[in-house]
Amino acid sequence: MSTIHQSHLIDSIADSLQFMSYYHPLDFIHSVNAAYEREESQAAKAAMAQILINSRMCAQGRRPICQDTGIVTVFVNVGMDVRWDAEMSVTEMINEGVRRAYTHPENVLRASILRDPAGIRKNTGDNTPAVIHYDMVPGDKVEVHIAAKGGGSENKAKLVMLNPSDSIVDWVLETVPKLGAGWCPPGMLGIGIGGTAEKAAVLAKRALMDPIDIHELKQRGPNNRVEELRLELMERVNQLGIGAQGLGGLTTVLDVKILDYPTHAASKPVAMIPNCAATRHAHFVLDGSGSAEFDTPTLSDWPSITWDPGADAKHIDLQNVTPEDIQSLKAGETVLLSGKLLTGRDAAHKRMTDMLDRGEPLPVDLRGRFIYYVGPVKPVRDEAVGPAGPTTATRMDKFTRQMLDQTGLAGMVGKAERGTEAIDAIKAYGAVYMMAVGGAAYLVSKAIKKARVVAFEELGMEAIYEFDVEQMPVTVAVDSTGQSVHQTGPQHWKQVIELKSS
Repeated sequence: MSTIHQSHLIDSIADSLQFMSYYHPLDFIHSVNAAYEREESQAAKAAMAQILINSRMCAQGRRPICQDTGIVTVFVNVGMDVRWDAEMSVTEMINEGVRRAYTHPENVLRASILRDPAGIRKNTGDNTPAVIHYDMVPGDKVEVHIAAKGGGSENKAKLVMLNPSDSIVDWVLETVPKLGAGWCPPGMLGIGIGGTAEKAAVLAKRALMDPIDIHELKQRGPNNRVEELRLELMERVNQLGIGAQGLGGLTTVLDVKILDYPTHAASKPVAMIPNCAATRHAHFVLDGSGSAEFDTPTLSDWPSITWDPGADAKHIDLQNVTPEDIQSLKAGETVLLSGKLLTGRDAAHKRMTDMLDRGEPLPVDLRGRFIYYVGPVKPVRDEAVGPAGPTTATRMDKFTRQMLDQTGLAGMVGKAERGTEAIDAIKAYGAVYMMAVGGAAYLVSKAIKKARVVAFEELGMEAIYEFDVEQMPVTVAVDSTGQSVHQTGPQHWKQVIELKSS
């Protein structure tokens, strides 16, 4: 019988969350690098290069891989013979570990968790509480699987109650293209099959915490129907041509993980949850001997990759950009932004549009300006701002026409595709939408030389900032004519893949 001390669980939770914030699992790094090496789409290859470079930088600087440091999800297997030397409950210990991790002064992590989700949505300030799943098991150890799941990928979770005769493959192939690129591919798909609706969702989330091993499975061959399904979905999802960041390419998923559970004869629950390019998770076991220890990778574990925007990259001076400059930009072009860039995401857009509806002046003049959809991490040491990668632009679609019409906004920067509503507005007002690479937050932040809050300071990370940026790399995703690379890229590469396989 082992005795687990309160401090051992708290410290292990805190250390694991700090560790995963700046160290990718090595199986992910090796898998992305392999995909990078075989990729033929230059846009997708450039995106993966930035993800790999960002990962190496984060490992060196011990700063978050992504500005969205996630909602903490924990699976805990508690041995029935375990004794506790603790004053707190296990849930309280886990949340104390989360609190310490997210407020660590040397590597502050962004607090993204809001209480009263259907009401005032007030930030808890320390990213608590975690979402915790318990299982009582034989033995005298405590086994923990822990993840920090970003909102962009979590928002793409899907659940369906299929008929017993319906095809899971057909549903997945129909659903994945509808996810868009907000989940920051390439990543993994976690699929849960069976049980009840909530059981399928839990299975899908738990599946994402296992290591990438699809290529080993392919080499040895499947031993059961679930393994056959993994291989089939891996091949057929990648044949969709969605590619890294949704730009079109050979690799959309790095692995498909599946867990199943017995279900009712009349039911076939299926849940699918994607994991993004940050894919933060860790595993540890406590046996009473002390806190968990995590093996620190060496920089030689990362590939030596460089990325250059190229001589054809266009330079935009945000202080002097003209309508003619914007109209000259074409979808797919690489652009380097310099000058003063405003920020604003969901809460700021809601406030601004409410003010416009009431006829009130905005706290900042947006005429001729560009706005970056971002909620940055707080800076440490000599940083102007912490990791500051883009958030999913699609969430701002419903605000876009009003913002362009009533403020004179010239351009937007975010990640992933824009919907029809936003594309029509961009075309109507001769604006432009550019994308930065999701999963390259620390790399992006190095282009930000100064940062100050200019409005809605009480919103925390959702406040409006003004960044001074130097050669911030972006791609024209929707040009002033309404052409979208997130439509043309996957269409082209799906055809290329079909020709290769015919």
